[in-house]
Amino acid sequence: MKVLGIIPARYNSSRFPGKPLIDIGGKSMIQRVYEQAKKCKLLSAVFVATDDNRIFSHVKSFGAEVMLTREHNSGTERCNEVAESLKEKFDVVINIQGDEPFINPTQITQVAGLFSDEDTDIATLAKQIKEANVLIDENTVKVVFDENNFATNFSRLPIPEPKSFDSENWFVHNKFYKHIGIYAYRSNALKEICKLEQTKREKSERLEQLRWLENGYKIKVSITEIESKSVDVPKDIENLSL
Repeated sequence: MKVLGIIPARYNSSRFPGKPLIDIGGKSMIQRVYEQAKKCKLLSAVFVATDDNRIFSHVKSFGAEVMLTREHNSGTERCNEVAESLKEKFDVVINIQGDEPFINPTQITQVAGLFSDEDTDIATLAKQIKEANVLIDENTVKVVFDENNFATNFSRLPIPEPKSFDSENWFVHNKFYKHIGIYAYRSNALKEICKLEQTKREKSERLEQLRWLENGYKIKVSITEIESKSVDVPKDIENLSL
């Protein structure tokens, strides 16, 4: 199985413009993400995908593979443009988050391993929620999956709905899982999902994976105990440890 890793990177983040170029202990964030991804020996190639010349030039300066893309609505579409434009073809494409400078390479390996199941169109990770404040946080996306670990729903609300809102009992009656936002796609599935129209539920929840589920694509979920810290706003830099 040939696996391509792609790191989407855009400059114009609404909450943190220029985020990929921010310095973290002497290296830019995008360089740190790239170097962590390269540690995953399962990846046949790793590319940064950006629509910004500043990021493009910077990535070139540290010797990484980079492609200048059109503007896109999502990292998924950016990944598809790169995969479609390469002469070399890959069985699986992994969308590696560009705002996790210390992503653990084992997570990349773990999500790629889900394609041993022939029914898997798309793969992702989840981590069990054990804190009430995380469960009720609408910025934390929750995922539900069936006995075969295929996703059945994603939501910003607690799912399944707790039987009691007594926080002491929430985690006794139900198990809740946080979605860890790394995605992998079979190449043909990636091409197809980028042609789908947005759905009402996707627009309501602001979650593109709902579009994929509603169109019949099977998303396999693997449980991880690892969660890399992401950088969403400048203050998050303070929470990183080198």
